[in-house]
Amino acid sequence: MTLKRTKVADRLPDFPWDSLAEAKAKATSHPDGIVDLSVGTPVDPVSPAIQLALTESAAEPGYPQTKGTPELREAIVGAMERRFQVRGLDADTQVLPVIGTKEAIAWMPTLLGIGAGHTVVIPELAYPTYEVSARLAGADVLRSDSLLKLGPETPALIYLNSPANPHGQVLGVDHLRKFVEFARERGTIIVSDECYLGLGWGEERPVSILDPEVCGGDFTNLIAVHSLSKTSNLASYRAGWLAGDDELIQELLGIRRHAGLMNPGPIQSAMVAALVEDGHEILQKQLYRHRRDLLKAALLQAGFDIEYSDGGLYLWATQGRDGRETVAELADKGILVAPGDFYGPKGKEFVRVGLTATDERIEAAVRRLTGEDPAAAQ
Repeated sequence: MTLKRTKVADRLPDFPWDSLAEAKAKATSHPDGIVDLSVGTPVDPVSPAIQLALTESAAEPGYPQTKGTPELREAIVGAMERRFQVRGLDADTQVLPVIGTKEAIAWMPTLLGIGAGHTVVIPELAYPTYEVSARLAGADVLRSDSLLKLGPETPALIYLNSPANPHGQVLGVDHLRKFVEFARERGTIIVSDECYLGLGWGEERPVSILDPEVCGGDFTNLIAVHSLSKTSNLASYRAGWLAGDDELIQELLGIRRHAGLMNPGPIQSAMVAALVEDGHEILQKQLYRHRRDLLKAALLQAGFDIEYSDGGLYLWATQGRDGRETVAELADKGILVAPGDFYGPKGKEFVRVGLTATDERIEAAVRRLTGEDPAAAQ
């Protein structure tokens, strides 16, 4: 008898960016080269202090700690309080470094024992890995931004994301507080993806689910997901962490120890350097603000409408037609963007325009959109 196995890959959707191959080839053929605004990968150099911390620990031969060194855990707690006003975290039990937050999110439901017969709620417009995480676990997926839509159903896990990918919406304190209250009433786990929390552009300050104004200092059933990929340019380092409910964090730690999911020792040292000093993050935010201002003005001048986009690394833009048509039109100009349908049916008429390109490439995009040279106007 031939063993028949179930392929996990069959549960998953197609990888979205594979569908951009034709548009990418077209944009790449532009005489002045491609301006790739389709992904959120950093392009600016890593701070020298972080590089130095990495190299100084490169000779250490031993296995790293899954829970992170005491220095790293203390640095996480300090940065969470200093940067995001999250107070009261216990460095021994309520923080956990992870190998990049995409990995942590993808396996979160599985490691928490969520699977068949359970429901995972994701935003109506959502980072694709939320859905992938549920499907890897065999759980059902429900897209909803409203607790009212859930009715009497009690989901096992709800993902929140503020500032949100793809559209940059910032959720206010009152909105987040309602989800915390729901979690306490139903026993639902809230996983709040806060990777863009340091990149707010509007008047409303992005707040953590662990902010005392939101949760009153009670982290029960709450997990905040944080990353150094965006504001510290450490995407290649795979440097992130979880913070929140001590029982959940310790449960995840125990499983991750068994599975050998640990940040390399030199990366942990680099994370400490990135967390104890804020200057490089402030400078990086200023760079993104400048690029955002240029791109936003150019898109508006080119006839786009922009919705939300109050935080994060993207502009959520529409021409009031199918976003795939906009992708093709911009590819003709040598500009590659992501179609909104990557993130859910509600994104069909939108495109996501990233801020993660060099100043030179951003200025090239502005010239192609408007016919004007932004450098000459300064």
